[in-house]
Amino acid sequence: MAWQPRRLTAEQLEERRLEAAQLLESGRYTQAEVARQLGVSPSSVCEWARCLKEEGLSALNSRTRAGRPSKLTDEQWQDVKRLMEEGAKAAGFATERWTLKRVAQLIHRHFAVHYHPNYLAEPLHRLGLSVQRPRPKARERDDALVEAWLKRDWPRIKRGLLAEGQPLPAWTRRVVRFGPAWVPPGPR
Repeated sequence: MAWQPRRLTAEQLEERRLEAAQLLESGRYTQAEVARQLGVSPSSVCEWARCLKEEGLSALNSRTRAGRPSKLTDEQWQDVKRLMEEGAKAAGFATERWTLKRVAQLIHRHFAVHYHPNYLAEPLHRLGLSVQRPRPKARERDDALVEAWLKRDWPRIKRGLLAEGQPLPAWTRRVVRFGPAWVPPGPR
């Protein structure tokens, strides 16, 4: 089996070590061949073989992770996720933008538990939430006017340029909405 992902879970890492142990115990593969087959360094396989020889198969099992347990239960984290999905305005903030500082305030408000914003990214990622930056949009922008221009004026301008044999402006070649990101220069 080829182990390609860059970040593996603890269970996947343990599975990889146990597979290496199985290959080493079979006696058909050298440590270098096992390393190549599993996509790990030969020194890792050498260390696993040493542990296997000295302590047995149980030495390659995952160990519990050290560190302070979470201040919130799994159910409370799900409540945090639900509250965030309802929106920042529904949670009492001025805008819809979630920041780690706002999430920390939300947790403090609802559960009376203090989290420093720097340590919230990992638990939120485990909940399936990811960092997303809103697209900047001019306050003066009138979407109806832009839509009307695109439907009424732009086709007329485009036809006129093509009729004259002139290439379209460079900014039209970067538009991904209607086709590939790169279009060769010149008339179509």
